[in-house]
Amino acid sequence: MKALITGASSGIGREIAKYLSSIGWETVLVARREERLKSLASELDCSAFEVCDLTSEEECDRLFKKYSDIDLLVNSAGCGVFGEFCKTDLERERQMLSLNIIALHMLTKLYAKAFVKRGTGRILNVSSSAGFFSGPLFSSYYASKAYVLHLSEAISYELRKSGVTASVFCPGPVKTEFGLADGISHGIGAISPELAARKAVDGVLKGKRIIYPNLQTRMLVFASRFIPREALLKIVAKQQAKKAGRSCQN
Repeated sequence: MKALITGASSGIGREIAKYLSSIGWETVLVARREERLKSLASELDCSAFEVCDLTSEEECDRLFKKYSDIDLLVNSAGCGVFGEFCKTDLERERQMLSLNIIALHMLTKLYAKAFVKRGTGRILNVSSSAGFFSGPLFSSYYASKAYVLHLSEAISYELRKSGVTASVFCPGPVKTEFGLADGISHGIGAISPELAARKAVDGVLKGKRIIYPNLQTRMLVFASRFIPREALLKIVAKQQAKKAGRSCQN
């Protein structure tokens, strides 16, 4: 069995690749940072790697054509832009949306169609618990993860009789490099990327539609349904401000 993992040079993507390899999967590692990919590939058996900028639609097409024989697609590549919407850099946001949404959408579409023709295959899209909320100070990132969540959930339903499964992983804070460029801390209750990877992989192999890393995240999402939207906005804004070491004006 072979899996293609985007965002494999660090964080959850890297740990997913390692965990899949440990349970006997052949892996194709995809990211922009060549040295990190080489280092990881040297640790894993039967691993290929591909240096690829997924913000390029041509690169997404090339990747699919080169590795059309995989059994599991893992869309783990992603980034965020922190700050007030009117103050964040538009080009950084465009790059983020190209990676978080367009690349993920393209690869999901291309592989889903190929899997359906084959009658088998699995897709794992990495979203976030952020996908269930609106996120002041992190608005574009939260919105992008909502897209991933709702797209994946709908596709999963459509594919339910095809032999193909689509799963979406929705972790809370994870101890990775994510957000460090913007000076954002991991947040309270952050879990290890190793634990996140195990939960994600075990979930997709069981065919789960929405995968949570723990009961705490599941309960947080459930409880949010009973909180007024205005109150949720204030709660999220305060939490994001704390992670950046800032005060929050409401």
